[in-house]
Amino acid sequence: MEDPDLINQAIANNVRAQRAHRGLTLDALAARSGVSRGMLVQVEQGRTNPSVSTLTRIASALGVTVARLVEVADVPTVRIVSKADVVTFDQGDVRARLLVGADVPMILELWDWRMPPGEHHDGDAHPPGTREMLTVLDGELTLTVYGKSYVIGKDDAVLFTADRPHRYANRGTEDLRFVMVVAEPRDTHDQ
Repeated sequence: MEDPDLINQAIANNVRAQRAHRGLTLDALAARSGVSRGMLVQVEQGRTNPSVSTLTRIASALGVTVARLVEVADVPTVRIVSKADVVTFDQGDVRARLLVGADVPMILELWDWRMPPGEHHDGDAHPPGTREMLTVLDGELTLTVYGKSYVIGKDDAVLFTADRPHRYANRGTEDLRFVMVVAEPRDTHDQ
């Protein structure tokens, strides 16, 4: 299992490096990401364990994947991620595992989500053009996008535009597990 202190330090180093590479001040990154300057200071100093939503906002503002922010080492040409190196975000009873991600030529992330009955996760709007696709492995997912809800059953799959707020909810009576891919167009924040 990953060492939380090591992951927090990797996040701190990677956020600081990505921000510096783009010549952004903390205030500029705060404005772009919607994450407070104080929270960014805590993240860059490794003094907090940021939520998935916070990391998603920071990553989007920097034009990189969440996976890039939690990487402990550089990405080789072929990258095998062992289960011991998968980063897990526990949000109460909801558990999201970022299995692998890439940011060239487009931003891609592969997630494994587990959610007990009665729980939900609110996803922030991603940049324009972002798509998510997922398949339900166990249980039943209620996906709400732009105020309309859809029920996705076991072994069903869905593709949706994720550039607006969305919610994943388990309104069923059994545990929910789904695997999701986030595909975000590569933004040229560097130019």
